[in-house]
Parts: sequence; structure tokens; C-alpha cells
Amino acid sequence: MEKRNLGQPFLTIVIPAYNEEKRIGLSLRKIIDYLELRNFNAEIIVVDDGSSDQTAEIAKDILAEYQAGLVIEMPKNRGKGAAVQEGILRAKSELVLFSDADLSTPIEELEKLLPLAREGYEVVIGSRAWPQSEIRKRQSWLREHMGKFFNLLVRLLVLKGFKDTQCGFKLFKREAARTIFSQLQTSGFAFDVEVLWLAEKFGYKIAQVPVVWINYPDSRVHLIQSSFSMLIDLIKLKRKKLGTNSGGKISKQRD
Repeated sequence: MEKRNLGQPFLTIVIPAYNEEKRIGLSLRKIIDYLELRNFNAEIIVVDDGSSDQTAEIAKDILAEYQAGLVIEMPKNRGKGAAVQEGILRAKSELVLFSDADLSTPIEELEKLLPLAREGYEVVIGSRAWPQSEIRKRQSWLREHMGKFFNLLVRLLVLKGFKDTQCGFKLFKREAARTIFSQLQTSGFAFDVEVLWLAEKFGYKIAQVPVVWINYPDSRVHLIQSSFSMLIDLIKLKRKKLGTNSGGKISKQRD
């Protein structure tokens, strides 16, 4: 069956994936079913971040007959931030969503983000930390409290106004996406913090939306190694912030 050409998509969904062969197939089918049910003209970009399993092959098989599907294969594992950056800079649409491969925030939660983009917000992020957020399955006590401690460090060092920077469900308008991700330097899991710092730096309107979230135990975030790397990235961002405040420049790019 040939792919249908439905013209310019209004939405791109970017999915970073590393060794996700057990989950990527089901997640893509859920996303495709959602898009087709709502008759959304959207493209799906899976960025395989140097997986050693069949993630890319499974994604290619499922997207082969979708109207606008693309699998980007990174030659080696570079980190979630680098994978999201690669996908977002390839997006062709006016709105760009990045979603975790496990759909810990269900794709249907997009319905909560889209109205705010239409209202003029350039960046709309899902959050697990508001009273209205619905946590259907929690992380372990240790992971949850380490996450809260990391967010405390984020507020102390880099960003003050965000209760949850790390939820993998964020929507951008095209100009904001291209400007922010063309400047992004953090390739690891702390990239979300730099993304939001850059969004603030460029003066984009940011909305935080309470979302449904379901913990899946097979996390790619290693409790010790990833936490240490994220701490190092926060320190680098703090230095970058101080350097910018003292006269360093960050250029805002436009199409």
C-alpha cells in the first residue's frame, strides 16, 4: 500500500528511542490510532539513538504505510537530548510535540496542550507536579524523591517557576522549536532544563499543564549514573546562565 500524501502536516510527533524494541511497536500503533481517529494530518519521527536492538526495524515496519512517518538512525548513542534535537530540527509542521517512547503520558493528553498553543503560548509542557495531575502508577519511593530533589536543584540553580521540568511531553510552535533546539547543547536527560531556560531567555510564553502520567518500570534513567550526569549538566547550565547574565550572547533565530 502506498503512503497517502495529505500535504503539509500541522503537527509533528518526535519520539526519541533507545533500545525500545519491546515498547515502540505498541506506542506507535496507539499514536497512529489516535491521529487517524481525530483525522489529524501529522508526521511521526522516531529517532533511534544508537540502539543495539531492533528498535529502528520495528519502527520502520509500522511507519511504512503511515502517511508521513520517518525513522532517523543515529550512528551511536548520544543521549535523549541529542535525539530529540535531531528530530525536532527535522520537523516540517507548525506544531511539534516530543513524547517519551513508553507513552508514560498518554498521547490523548495532547488535547490539553493544543488549546493553549492556539491561545498564543509558544511552549506548552506537561507536568506531573500540580494537584490536578493524575499519577496512575507511581515511581519507587527512591526514584520519586530523587526526582523531587533534582527539581529543587533546578529551581535553586537555573529555573524558579517550574514544578516539573522532566515530564517527557512538551509541545512547541515551530519558530520556538527551531530557535530553542538549534541552540541546545545538553545531550543527556537534563536537556529539558536547558530547553526551558532557553525558552525563558528568548521570551517565549510558556504554559504548564497537569497531565496523566503512568510509571513504567523499565526506565532508561539509571538511578546513580544518570543522576550524576544530570547534576553535572545542571552545574554547566548554571555557569552558562551566569555567563549570559554577565554579557554573553545567545542569538534568537527566525525562519
